[in-house]
Parts: sequence; C-alpha cells; structure tokens
Amino acid sequence: MPARATDRRRAAVLGSPIAHSLSPVLHRTAYAELGLEGWTYDRFDVDEQALPGFLETLGDDDWAGLSLTMPLKRAVIPLLDGISETAASVDAVNTVVFTEDGRRTGDNTDIPGMVAALREHGIDKVDTAAILGAGATASSALAALARICTGEVTVYVRSEVRGAEMREWAERLGVAVRVADWDDAERALHAPLVVTTTPAGVTDGLARAVPERPAALFDVLYDPWPTVLAARWSAYGGAVVGGLDLLVHQAVLQVEQMTGRSPAPLGAMRKAGERALAAR
Repeated sequence: MPARATDRRRAAVLGSPIAHSLSPVLHRTAYAELGLEGWTYDRFDVDEQALPGFLETLGDDDWAGLSLTMPLKRAVIPLLDGISETAASVDAVNTVVFTEDGRRTGDNTDIPGMVAALREHGIDKVDTAAILGAGATASSALAALARICTGEVTVYVRSEVRGAEMREWAERLGVAVRVADWDDAERALHAPLVVTTTPAGVTDGLARAVPERPAALFDVLYDPWPTVLAARWSAYGGAVVGGLDLLVHQAVLQVEQMTGRSPAPLGAMRKAGERALAAR
C-alpha cells in the first residue's frame, strides 16, 4: 500500500562503519520530494554480532525498511522471513522491507541499480566485459553483467581462492567467466566495459595504461571521486559511470519498495548526493 503523507514511518541504513554513508541524504531528499512529512531515515553502526539484537528491538508497526551495507548483506539472510530471487542469486541482501502482515523480506537493489546506471549512460549491451576485483560487490557486478553481457566476462583477481569463488558465482548465474591474474589487470582496460569493484587506491596504478580510445568504465566508488583511474579515463574521452550513479539508482528502488510511491525523485536525490559529497 502506498504511503500516506501523514504516515509516521521509520527507515535506516545499517553497517559498520556507517558514518560515511550518503543514504540518509538520498532517502530524506526523496521523502521531502514525495511529501512524506512523517517519515524519518537514520543511520546505525551495527556489525554482524549486534545485528540479531538490533532487529529484535524494532517495532514492526512503525518501521518501513532498512538499507544494509557491509558487513551485513549476508549476515541478515537467516534473520528474514524470505528473500527475492535477485538477492538469492548472489546471497546478498541490501534492502529489507517490513510488510503490513509483519514479515521482513529481503531484496538486492544493487544488481538492478547497476543495470539502470549503465543504461542511463547508454550502455545496454556489451559483447564482453572485465571485472577488477572479486569481493562481494564483484558478485553483484557479475549478476548485473549476466543481464547485459552476451559473451565472456574476465575477472582479475589476486588469489586463486577468489578466482574459484567467482567461477562458482558465474556457474550459478549462467555467465561465461575467465579468471585472470591481477598482474595482467592492464589488459582489462581494453574491454568494451570495465567494472572496478576494488577499494580506494587499488586501481590508481592502472591509470597509466588507459588506452587512447577507451570504451566504458564503471567505477563503483563515489568517495573519493573521481578516482585516479576514472579521471584518466574521462580525460581520454571514455564513458564513465560512477559509484554515485549506482548509489542513487539502488536507493531509488529502495525508496519505492519501502514507501510504495513511484517514481522516486532520481534527479533530486542525485543532486543532494552531489552537494553532500562536495561539502566533504
């Protein structure tokens, strides 16, 4: 049921660390634009050990939903009444919605958020792609590429253990994957689409190897921005999709699920995020 403007409902983002999160800025902006005066959105520093106890303190009558970041995306699954097929495909939940009948259901808006961010930049289909990194975000990236990549995805990893994990995800998702060593990561930059899922600074050394006519780069970081790699990529005329694009698109889907209002104000949310980042 769509939210009424007079409803008093709560939502929040959980994770650890969480102080850096832009989610409160994005969601509060959406509530203001949608006229949801009684809605609030907070942040709570919660780790895996504290999560079960935190959920037990929530009153189902006034809570609409939760956004989850690391390290909670897998830890929350056994604490829910059910999860979507999208979340199950990568064993990761970033969205919890509290339903009227008291159920807590999980979803993953990162995957469709990635697809939407790419499509906004005119990237609907690619023949092949490359992923830099093999952590939790990389599995979501692989799931997103399953929807738009018609050929092989090459994943560049630092360890064989990570490589084996990505092969397992690929088989589960029905994606053709080739695992390559991180020492050869410069080769990734020649792919039609490069998705980098590594922590800040890890890809800085690759910037010197950006080709003269790069294709498309999706760098999931948003702070600091631009990354060294994204700045060089853009300077050479390549298309760049950034972490804020992903953050906004996945937040739009969260707002729509939690409030029942659609469409969420993507433009206003993005501008609010840009202002918040510029003020840091």
